[in-house]
Amino acid sequence: MLSYIILSVLLAVAPLAVRTERATHYIATLFLLVQITAVAAILQLGLVDRTVLYIFRTDTLAIVFHILMIAVLGFSMLHSSSYLKAEGVSIRSYKAYYTLLMLLAIAISCVYYSSNVAMTWVFLEATTICSAGIIYHREFEQTLEATWKYIFVCSTGIAMAYLGILLLSTVATEGTLDYEALRSVIAEGNPLYLKVAFLFIVVGYSCKMEIFPLYTVGVDANYAAPAPASAFISTALVNAGFVSIMRIYTLYSAAGEVFEWARHVLILIGILSLAVGAMFLRRTNNYKRFLSYSTVENMGIVAIGMGIGGIALWAAVFHVVAHTLVKSSMFFQVGVMRHVYNSYSINRIGNYMNINRVGALGFIIGTLVLLAFPPSPLFISEICIFSEIVSVGSWWLLVVMLVLMCVVLYAIWSRTLRLGYHANQDELHLSAVNRRLSYSALILLVVAIVLGLWQPEILKSAIDSIVTVG
Repeated sequence: MLSYIILSVLLAVAPLAVRTERATHYIATLFLLVQITAVAAILQLGLVDRTVLYIFRTDTLAIVFHILMIAVLGFSMLHSSSYLKAEGVSIRSYKAYYTLLMLLAIAISCVYYSSNVAMTWVFLEATTICSAGIIYHREFEQTLEATWKYIFVCSTGIAMAYLGILLLSTVATEGTLDYEALRSVIAEGNPLYLKVAFLFIVVGYSCKMEIFPLYTVGVDANYAAPAPASAFISTALVNAGFVSIMRIYTLYSAAGEVFEWARHVLILIGILSLAVGAMFLRRTNNYKRFLSYSTVENMGIVAIGMGIGGIALWAAVFHVVAHTLVKSSMFFQVGVMRHVYNSYSINRIGNYMNINRVGALGFIIGTLVLLAFPPSPLFISEICIFSEIVSVGSWWLLVVMLVLMCVVLYAIWSRTLRLGYHANQDELHLSAVNRRLSYSALILLVVAIVLGLWQPEILKSAIDSIVTVG
């Protein structure tokens, strides 16, 4: 693990020492190969569920999401090259962008593998620093505002999480904040301290998972960052927030009655996130914000699944996996669309079906998958969550979710059809149509659809292992 981190960091900063874009691409490719090699070594050498350097653990949760991160990172690097060239950025900015993207990937992977509550907090703070540089990359007034807002809100959220960790440390009789050590003694903790700690930690980490109440910072970040980076932030970084909360969830599963209270908190946060997504999806006039609010809505469904428990918890993890593939594909399609219209304005751009049929179909099919129409994998996860809600008798929750999701369905589908068939009112740059990138973005979407039709046994077993709590 130490070798992986050192080599990854060296490769991440290496672009700053080269002079050409081609050399930067070679370094980025080597960085990606190091990520793949690290995961392959863990699996092939039988190093799963090993503690490394006292602060990392190569468990199934970390490995699954590291693999997802590698997939999205590869496509993000591919699309970033074309995006940055079309933007005409300087070689200095070009190299800085790739360095920040790779450093962000390192910080995210460390969050995935962290086995210590305090170190998870440290690595999440590191993602804030790396993300801020990417958000400000285009150096506009709006990106500067979004960057400062991101730093301020994320730092506030992380500070709240730190207070929660301090309260949680009151049960650390062995003087360690390792998740497994805390799990063995958490039932003996003061219930009030544990409840306040859970609330602080989840609210603090909500800025990363993009759920209520600190979801706005993620929406602004995705709006300001280059589209390929937005795809990475809205999936891999959101997954880092989910993994962090999932580890706290697993820890609290041994806390008796406090765990039931924690599950109700997650249900409430999920409902509020779903309501926010439904409300703002109808009001926003920007396709990147549009996709970001869809992330808020989907993560709200995930939070509800975690709160309900049972098969819904399995579905929540599967939902995150599928969402990663679908949402990244749609952000990449939006990046291609950006250079055709030089705009993300929902009310002004249109007729995309006649301009770039591949990209339009990719966005339309992606929308159908995102809305959980069969054979979408999200259909499977949502049906499982609904069935568990019915089995526990929470009919009011089922009704609220269905009403809000109907609003979401109308908002998303109407905006998607507008892009494909509505008359265009903005200047067109037909020479910027890049169908090869549109085809490449379809690969992730096809993988998601395959998961909707067939879930490999290895994936089902991995999720079973993740959701097994005491």
